[in-house]
Amino acid sequence: MSDALLAAASRALGAVVERATPVGGGDINSAWVLDLAGGARAFLKSRPDAPADEFGAEAAGLRWLAEPDGLPVPEVLAVIEEGDLLGLALEWVEPGRLDSGGEELLGRGLALTHAAGAAGFNALPPGSPRRALRFGGVEVPVGEGASWAEVYGTRLEALTRVALDRGRIRASTARAVESARARLDVLAGPIEPPARIHGDLWSGNVHAGGDGRPWLIDPAAHGAHREMDLAMLELFGRVSATTERAYSEVNPLAEGWRERLNLWQIQPLLVHAILFGGSYGASAERAASAYA
Repeated sequence: MSDALLAAASRALGAVVERATPVGGGDINSAWVLDLAGGARAFLKSRPDAPADEFGAEAAGLRWLAEPDGLPVPEVLAVIEEGDLLGLALEWVEPGRLDSGGEELLGRGLALTHAAGAAGFNALPPGSPRRALRFGGVEVPVGEGASWAEVYGTRLEALTRVALDRGRIRASTARAVESARARLDVLAGPIEPPARIHGDLWSGNVHAGGDGRPWLIDPAAHGAHREMDLAMLELFGRVSATTERAYSEVNPLAEGWRERLNLWQIQPLLVHAILFGGSYGASAERAASAYA
């Protein structure tokens, strides 16, 4: 950590940082656990080239997800915005292991969070500095489409165009996605109200605390179909039978939800193709071809 970022963190937290120890912070951010004067600890993530609104948007998302009291989220301690010094300081949550009891809590808590709802599809958390959703650097305007099928179709169209223009997917992938997009009114399942979703719920963003409880971290929170979170969890992790059962006891899932997971996974696969290339484009084509 640079001396400048260390000083900015101390100012934002109102406490002297006595030691900063690097920890895992995800794919793109650097992260540290901070030992503060007086014995308290905090988590800090930072990236010098982050969009100016990134950490403020994440902070708003964490506060919004915390409102339903469904699953715990780290308390937002400070947002650092000092020129090119950007970061987010959060409550430090001692890591542990998610056992079967934690998987049950995940299902129940996620169901409560989703049921809290959102102002609309693509709605951003109150207080977010953003004016548009951003997936893999691709902005999707807020409020595009009256139904989830329309909203999701708009996302797939925008992501496919960018991925194709950048050479991240083949023309055959774009055709498969377009075929699925044209049938979304039929494929999207029963009409549901906008849910309050995490938005990037892969297994790494379900943090197991020292007591085994699941915590939500690193959200891209917004209003969307609740099955999007389950699709992401299944794509990069799993929805265990324990989690599924506990979820359905609180907020029963619509018939055919598992058959729709690949449909919702097209979005994160396109995002990952744009960001990382590799085999993600081919995976997006396979997922879309199942519905073409």
